[in-house]
Amino acid sequence: MSYPTETERFFFETNGYLVLERFLEEEHVARLLKALETAVARRRDRLEQSVNHTGMTHVNGPNIRIFYILEDDPLFLEMLDHPRMWPYITGLLNEKAHHHASDAIIECDHKGRGMGWHIDGHDNGYRNLGPPIPLLQLKIGYYLSDMTEPGQGNLCIIPGSHKSALDPTVEDRQRLDLFPGAVQVCAPPGTAILFHNALWHSHGPWTRENGSRIMLYYAYEHPWMIGSQEHWGYKPSFYNALSPERRKLFHGFLFDPPEQRWG
Repeated sequence: MSYPTETERFFFETNGYLVLERFLEEEHVARLLKALETAVARRRDRLEQSVNHTGMTHVNGPNIRIFYILEDDPLFLEMLDHPRMWPYITGLLNEKAHHHASDAIIECDHKGRGMGWHIDGHDNGYRNLGPPIPLLQLKIGYYLSDMTEPGQGNLCIIPGSHKSALDPTVEDRQRLDLFPGAVQVCAPPGTAILFHNALWHSHGPWTRENGSRIMLYYAYEHPWMIGSQEHWGYKPSFYNALSPERRKLFHGFLFDPPEQRWG
């Protein structure tokens, strides 16, 4: 069977997202969690010592979000072109899809935090190209913690909103809980959530006492786009060390010497 299936493609194009439960095996999730724990400890240490490092690190008490993670551990680089996910990326976005961005999130408590509804993309979410806004970025979130219960910052979405000519009202976006039509994605560890750049989404409300939100995010774009700051975040030595197959996931000008190619 080839992926995405026609059923999956129809669901994605209709709703703007696709959930693949338990996409990653338990053992793989465990290795990713260990790698993330080590990477986060190293990032915190470098931040506290004011040591320059690749990427951005945002800390809020026990909660942390790290950006540009491809160099933090080989496992994170391997996730970039996961062999089972790659057919979904090329099938839904572009046969020569490029890397756009990567980051990781660890959260354990954000009680009282408001929602953060938004769409993705430069130029105010590519609004000047719609409506409807075209599929220019495909984002994939991987749940590494158990998110089967709501109320622990679960990814929240508005199905079908990628086709809307209207934005959610200011009143709805300022609510601390979900408004009618918005849903929380509740799923077990290893689940992958793929969504359209114009799909309205947000972190969810926190109501659980012992919940956690641990996620990896990867985003992809068309080969003719040059829109991510992350492309300049890695040194030429990182790009030049990539395998020939992975070099194709990045723009040719990033290499030293630059590669004269398209896609």
